[in-house]
Amino acid sequence: MVAMPFYSASLIETVQSEIIGDNTGILECVKEGIGRVIGMGVPHSKRLLPLLSLIFPTVLHGVLHYVISSIIQKFVLLILKRKTYASHPAESTSPVQSMLDAYFPELIANFAASLCSDVILYPLETVLHRLHIQGTRTIIDNTDLGYEVLPINTQYEGMRDCINTIKQEEGMLGFYKGFGAVIIQYTLHAAVLQITKIIYSTLLQNSV
Repeated sequence: MVAMPFYSASLIETVQSEIIGDNTGILECVKEGIGRVIGMGVPHSKRLLPLLSLIFPTVLHGVLHYVISSIIQKFVLLILKRKTYASHPAESTSPVQSMLDAYFPELIANFAASLCSDVILYPLETVLHRLHIQGTRTIIDNTDLGYEVLPINTQYEGMRDCINTIKQEEGMLGFYKGFGAVIIQYTLHAAVLQITKIIYSTLLQNSV
C-alpha cells in the first residue's frame, strides 16, 4: 500500500512512448508518486481512478503472488533436495558438488516459483496495469502496427468493470496481451540457469 503510488508512477514511465520525449530523471517516479498522493504534479483526466479504489487489486495481486510463489518454491525445493540426497550421499560429495547441491536447487525453485506465479496471475496483472494507467494521459506505442502511438482512453469504473469489459470486448485472450514478453523473459532466465549449471558442472569435473 505504501509503495502503490510509486508503483503506479513507475508503470507509467515504462509504457509511455518515447515519442513524447520526456527526459525523466532517476527520481521522477518518486516525485510523481508523491504528487499522486497529495494531488499535485502532472494534471490527469477525470477518468483517473482514486488511489483508494486501487488498493484492493494491488494488495490482492501482491499477496497472491507471494503466497503462490512461496508454496511452489517450497514444494519444488523439497523435491529437488530429496532427489539430490538420494543420488549423492553427503559423505561422498566433493566441495564443488556440495556447493552445486546447496545452491542450484534454490535457483531452480525460485525460477519455478516466479514463473508459475507470473503465469497464473498474468490476467490479474493485466487488469491491475490498466487500472493504474487509466486517466494518466499516457500515450503508448501501437505494437500491432509499429509506426504510430495510441492514447489510453479507457473508462473503467473499477476492478470488476475492467474484468467484464475486457471479457466482453476482447475475449479471454485480452487478459494475455503482452504475454510474449513474459515468455522471452523466462526463456532468457532459463538460459542463464543452464549456463550456470554448465559452469558448476565444469568446475566439478576439473576438481575430480
